[in-house]
Amino acid sequence: MIITKQKEEKEINEMLQPFKKVFIVGCGSCATSCQTGGEEQVAAMKEKLGAKVVGTSVVEEPCDLRLDRRDLKAYKDVIKGADAIMVMSCGSGVQAVGEYTSKIVLPALDTLFIGETERLGKFNDMCQACGECVLDETGGVCPITRCAKGLLNGPCGGQVKGKCEVGKYENDCAWVLIWKNLKEQGRLDLFTTFRPPRDNSKKTLLTKIEPG
Repeated sequence: MIITKQKEEKEINEMLQPFKKVFIVGCGSCATSCQTGGEEQVAAMKEKLGAKVVGTSVVEEPCDLRLDRRDLKAYKDVIKGADAIMVMSCGSGVQAVGEYTSKIVLPALDTLFIGETERLGKFNDMCQACGECVLDETGGVCPITRCAKGLLNGPCGGQVKGKCEVGKYENDCAWVLIWKNLKEQGRLDLFTTFRPPRDNSKKTLLTKIEPG
């Protein structure tokens, strides 16, 4: 799930200042689960902004252009008359809505990370979408997100009794977790595998994945 948080009211008001007519688009998926852009949050934003809001819609997944076309089609004329669209979703959803509508888009949320849901309101940073996944070699523990230093080869000298020096030894050392998992799986030989620096070219803004 993509984890988001709502921007501060001051920042939102500054973004909206130049516009008189705004259409709000919410997200029926990740932002709904995060309670940052679902039906309730869209309704609250509409009430807060008052007369500026000319209409609202919660798209199932605004990051999907197909669903934008499907869910926003009924609002075509209202959107056409709006000065801008405020999107309560991740950055991908904001861009997709902008591409579909050709309107100025305003992000109401900040995108934080791809996370694991532990419980309602409690999310753990589990993936940074690096484009070069090594979870098969690291016992299912991501060293990029779970290691405070993002080390691909570890542990470093900053761990004590399985705890990381970053955060005053309160957090588990990712590489100790990796060692434990690999040991339980009978694959400790992978622990000493050297991993070269990441190829950052694999993570690009315009990556297109074609069907196989």
